Amino acid sequence: MTSRTVAASHPAYRDDIADLITRRPLPGADLEQVDPFLFLNHHGPQVYAPNNNGLPFGPHPHRGFETVTFILTGNLAHYDTGGHESVIEAGGVQWMTAGSGLIHAEVSPPGFKHSGGALEILQLWVNLPSRLKMTAPRYSGVQADGIPALSIADGKGVLNLVSGEFQGTQGAIQSLTGVFMSTVQLQPGAQVQLPAPLGRSVFLYVVSGQVSVGGTAVKPWHLISINDDGDALGIEAASDAVLLFGHADPINEPVVSHGPFVMNTHGEIEQAIRDYQAGKFNGDGKLLEVGE
Repeated sequence: MTSRTVAASHPAYRDDIADLITRRPLPGADLEQVDPFLFLNHHGPQVYAPNNNGLPFGPHPHRGFETVTFILTGNLAHYDTGGHESVIEAGGVQWMTAGSGLIHAEVSPPGFKHSGGALEILQLWVNLPSRLKMTAPRYSGVQADGIPALSIADGKGVLNLVSGEFQGTQGAIQSLTGVFMSTVQLQPGAQVQLPAPLGRSVFLYVVSGQVSVGGTAVKPWHLISINDDGDALGIEAASDAVLLFGHADPINEPVVSHGPFVMNTHGEIEQAIRDYQAGKFNGDGKLLEVGE
């Protein structure tokens, strides 16, 4: 395998939402997307006091892309107009295909709001090609014990396989577009070569810890642009580290976004707004309020 090199390191910027600590590396000042990866919010880490208001993401619509949410610490309740509901605990993942459109809420369960506790969550937006933008919405919520945890770096690391194939194992979720996605935990001194096939866009975000990528030192809360000059990614950890690592085929289509809608043309955005206002995102399911 030939190791890819680092093109640039992009720091996340603070953009808190109410009392929720939020860092956003993508989009950034000098990086609009890593096609097909569009957006990443890093919420926390922080500790909520008892009797808190919880997460502020009440009912809101989406169309044209997918959201992948990683619950690193704490928990997350999901409700949508497709009739899906779940509470995902620490280590779990929820993968929602908004497709033709739905309304969902991502909030803290009543127990968390009552008792408080530690919270850290990542949410990644993954674009869909034009042929799939109006696909039927779907949702998968997977707890930690449903995600394969594969040993790497001679036992000094773990790769939690969310989607794609690694070491002959299939991930917990089948991606519509062949996205490989994982979280990686490394101990100090761990060295690993992770697959990064030529022609694929590599997504690498340092959630915590100090690592070097292709020989380049990288700080936490940085998104790394990777050159398409090899078929692997060499990573070495200088401390305990957590990474968000994935790769996917670029879509190479126009991207027009407006708030919660991501389409290919301005006309499609206008249609999404009209459809939402006309109640066409309501589906057959009831968007439950937490506690009902």
